[in-house]
Amino acid sequence: MKIHFIGIGGIGVSALAQYYLAKGDEISGSDLVSSETTDFLKKSGVKVFIGRHLVKNLPKGVDLIIYSPAVNKDNPELKKAYKLKSNTQYPISNIRIKSYPEALGELTKEYFTIAVCGTHGKSTTSAMISLILIKTVLNPTVILGTKLKEFKNSNFHLGGTPLPAFHFPHSKILVIEADEHFASFLNYWPKIIVLTNIEADHLDYYKNLKNYSNSFEKFISHLPKNGILVVNKDDENIKELIFNFLQLKAGFNQLSVFNFQFSKSKDTKKLKKILKIPGKHNIYNALAALTLARALKIPDKVSFKALSEYGGTWRRFEIKKGAINGKRFTIVSDYAHHPTEVGVTLEAARERFLKKKIWCVFQPHQYQRTFYLFDDFVKVLRQGLHKFLVDKLIITDIYDVAGREEKKIKKKISSEKIIKKINKDSAIYLSREKIKNYLRRNLKGGEIVIIMGAGDIYDLSTDLLDIKK
Repeated sequence: MKIHFIGIGGIGVSALAQYYLAKGDEISGSDLVSSETTDFLKKSGVKVFIGRHLVKNLPKGVDLIIYSPAVNKDNPELKKAYKLKSNTQYPISNIRIKSYPEALGELTKEYFTIAVCGTHGKSTTSAMISLILIKTVLNPTVILGTKLKEFKNSNFHLGGTPLPAFHFPHSKILVIEADEHFASFLNYWPKIIVLTNIEADHLDYYKNLKNYSNSFEKFISHLPKNGILVVNKDDENIKELIFNFLQLKAGFNQLSVFNFQFSKSKDTKKLKKILKIPGKHNIYNALAALTLARALKIPDKVSFKALSEYGGTWRRFEIKKGAINGKRFTIVSDYAHHPTEVGVTLEAARERFLKKKIWCVFQPHQYQRTFYLFDDFVKVLRQGLHKFLVDKLIITDIYDVAGREEKKIKKKISSEKIIKKINKDSAIYLSREKIKNYLRRNLKGGEIVIIMGAGDIYDLSTDLLDIKK
């Protein structure tokens, strides 16, 4: 089967491309810019077109086109695909066209699917669960929103049939991240859902917390009546949601609900001691994975061993060595882009590097998120300085997510306004182009430099790598 991916560089889309490639299909794809992900796909045997999306990128005789949710409806390749589909006289009029969530949703029906959802912690929790299951010979297929060293620096792992040593009621298991943006996860039909937390996000789409929370309730209703739900009992929004769901939704009396809590769990101290990755939020992630493992009757010794060996994922508190002009420092590359994520990452950094000077370079992600959560960003960044979690804060321009921004909001918000509101001498605004020179002039050596954000600020951490290490 010939499959073409539009927006193949997207982290989820690229994992799905690897899935079909591993199944023996002929894969091609396109994206506007090259990246580590597209380079990896090329080396794996995928034909990747970089630059403008062009009609000629579509391969002859294509059977299936899968496009990223970020792709606009006026995308030339997508428009051409629909034109071909509507032409009944054309030899490939049977072409199928699906969004990434729709295509992944089809897979969730074929597999015993374990879906991890929540505002924060999806990637780390999914990774932890995957590594536990792999150790049990359950042999899951895994589609992640981040890359794992254990997967040879990929975000995909091809599983197979669980070995007879572990009795399981299905021949194929799939672990996925279930993204709530654009209500994508409502395309998925899992047997198990792990819900990490709920906090207002993606307000450009949902408008308010109530709508956002209701989408999670709808997703939970996709579970079969005998499904399994693993939830964070410390989360007030989850407690309200679960109460409403279980009390008001008839027919789900067989649903098995497993809770985890930070303060009341006897496992918290043990996890804090054995985890290689810092922060209270990562203990929560590990508690979620451990609770899921127990729901599947996986022995604790297997779970704790997997969790103790887990070394983190790409852009999640990823520690590297950096240098400028012979001055060496430590880089922490992190994907945090929501105020809560920013806060817990700064706390984790101070916990890990207690007496070091910590600098943070933060790139806000998406104008609309920054606008709707402006006060929360100001509060958490100001607290980071006030509590000496960071010694220097640099905020650069907001990452513009193509096709998702409203012009009227872009005019109302800026990184300079965040800096002005924080009103601290140790917080400054710098354009993306000036950051490296500023660091060159002002770093003394030995500092911790956090490169934070979900946009292209990641490139800075690559620029600063100490190649002599």
